[in-house]
Amino acid sequence: MNAEDLRSIQAPLKDRYREDPQAALVTLRAQGRIGEGVSCKIETGKVLVVAGLHPATGGSGHAACSGDMLLEALVACAGVTLNAVATALGIELRDAILQAEGDLDFRGTLGLSKDVPVGLQRIRLQFTLDIDASEEQLATLLRLTERYCVVYQTLAHPPQLVVTRKNTTA
Repeated sequence: MNAEDLRSIQAPLKDRYREDPQAALVTLRAQGRIGEGVSCKIETGKVLVVAGLHPATGGSGHAACSGDMLLEALVACAGVTLNAVATALGIELRDAILQAEGDLDFRGTLGLSKDVPVGLQRIRLQFTLDIDASEEQLATLLRLTERYCVVYQTLAHPPQLVVTRKNTTA
């Protein structure tokens, strides 16, 4: 895909969203159901993913860890966004490897210390690029990738979270 192809695909969408801002509001959904042992089956719409405890909390290592999935979502979103931005800017991106690392102290999630936060404390996202571009082009590419990557922006500016509960009748 080149910049012209991308623009032709996105132009009618942008026009529609300018004319009707409500049309741009989409609710993304994820659903899971608890599974055997300490696991949760996630319906992704593509494949079934079984998430479980990380080995550092007693998991077998055979199920996906939700912390890893969060980092994978960041890498996936940043990779797609990087590719789209490079395409839109007319920059040839021959190859890119994205890596995300997150530091987590499992004492928090295991309830061993109230002084240790639950969750990732630091996340590092690294881009290794095979590209011919000036430093200015590279800076623009990375700045716009950060700006338009949904997962990056969600982590950088956390949304309001609301938890509700429903009871089912058996």
